[in-house]
Amino acid sequence: MDKGDISGWLVRRAPWQLWVVLAAVLGATAARTVRLTSDGGMDNAIVVRAARTWLAGGSPYDDPHFLYLPSAVLAAAPQTLLSPLVLRVLVPLVVTGCLGLGWICALRLYGVPLRSRFAALGPAALAAGFAPFGHLVLLANWTATAALALPLALLLASRGRWVAAAVVVGAAIALKPLLAPLALLFVFARRWRALAVLVTLPALASVAAALLLPDPAGFLTRTLPFLLRGDDGFVRLYEASPAAVLPRLGMPTAVAGATALLAAGAGVLCAYRRWRRSEPGPMRLAETSATLMLSAFLVSRPSYDHYLLVVLPVLLAGLPRPGSVARSPWFWLALVPQLPGLTWPYMETVQRRAFKDAFTLCALALTVAVHGWTRWAEAPARSAGPAPAVTF
Repeated sequence: MDKGDISGWLVRRAPWQLWVVLAAVLGATAARTVRLTSDGGMDNAIVVRAARTWLAGGSPYDDPHFLYLPSAVLAAAPQTLLSPLVLRVLVPLVVTGCLGLGWICALRLYGVPLRSRFAALGPAALAAGFAPFGHLVLLANWTATAALALPLALLLASRGRWVAAAVVVGAAIALKPLLAPLALLFVFARRWRALAVLVTLPALASVAAALLLPDPAGFLTRTLPFLLRGDDGFVRLYEASPAAVLPRLGMPTAVAGATALLAAGAGVLCAYRRWRRSEPGPMRLAETSATLMLSAFLVSRPSYDHYLLVVLPVLLAGLPRPGSVARSPWFWLALVPQLPGLTWPYMETVQRRAFKDAFTLCALALTVAVHGWTRWAEAPARSAGPAPAVTF
């Protein structure tokens, strides 16, 4: 079966049995979290606990593990009205729903039919064959909001609706500042009005929320220094960025940080080249934004395995398209360490999982960056002006 046949097979209408498999896999993932947790997920519980602290008159930043902007406190406040039983059931379903909706947006970005075999197989494969998917649902981390916001924003941008895309990204940053590096995409596209919206929206939301807190500058005086130092011994064991992993292998911290920073800078350069040297289209948007995000994950503290769920769907959804990075064997080799149940020598303990995560992050970032640099090396350089809308 050649590549053309593969593409045709993927986009054919899926039989009902595939949808049953998808429902079973996603349902089992959510049900496992309901069974194993008492609050719907540890990471979401941190944000809800911060909201409860604020409502009780305290500062949410008393908890050093609350690493969100002040606007997240207000966003989590409605959850304080729900009982633990409701949260235990509802939160995993919401997280799984965000991942599912993000996949739908990624499919629409490439024009893949929503009733196709690929539409059903994609999320089932991620849930069953990519360990960070289960980790994200189990933790109920707000990374799920970014996993929905990125493909939705790219879908809007592909249709020329850059301001609406900026609203989506800005709202996601207000919840969790994970998508902040995506501002460079708007710079590359010279969408200055949209960029202003992207920056202003989370800034105003955070300032307004901070004024309601007893410690308005808590994020700047307590959380930001904590993130820059990265000195939490427990958190460091699970960080996947080279800046955190290389010191565990004996490299001096300063050298590891400089190495990660250089790698991130090279990634941004590759993203810019990818943007300038290709015609407008979904792959240009997806691969440029993925390169930017992966570059940021190389240097950010913290950086966890489930961050990959932000970029992986928009890359994987391009599989039916010729020339997609998802058709590269290196793309799949980078994901091998994340196969559930696959035990690697000397990495049996949970605390050493970060080495596998770091390999996947670095290998995936290198694959996407090199693909964007080399595939379009002979394409004529384009003007960096606004890209016309792509319709489906």
